Amino acid sequence: MTRDLPVLIVDGTRFSDFDGFAREFSRLLSGYTWQGNLDALNDVLRGGYGTPADGWVLRWVGSEASRAALGHPETARRLERILPRVDPSNRATVEARLDEARRGEGPTLFDEIVAIIREHGPGGREAADGIRLELS
Repeated sequence: MTRDLPVLIVDGTRFSDFDGFAREFSRLLSGYTWQGNLDALNDVLRGGYGTPADGWVLRWVGSEASRAALGHPETARRLERILPRVDPSNRATVEARLDEARRGEGPTLFDEIVAIIREHGPGGREAADGIRLELS
């Protein structure tokens, strides 16, 4: 018998860019505001930042709208914003990803976020966190 997990809902129709996604995701957190750093998202998903303990479901409604909003153009905008602060040792990698996004190629922000979340669920490296992603 499977226990019922708490369900947190991200509404993909409530935002049109990455900053909006960060606000929408932060709405789910109790006492913590996620600022949009993808490394920090990984930390949030490990727990202790206002998410339920012992596993939960992240139901992403309107995920197709989010796929479009967090597509290649928004990926390029985010990379342009972070490029001035990137460590010199990582600059070439970020520049290559930026060029790729500008060409409409490679992973998008949506793809990256989904991949990070899935690492914390069934089959992921951090599956013990017990997060199930449902895209609808």
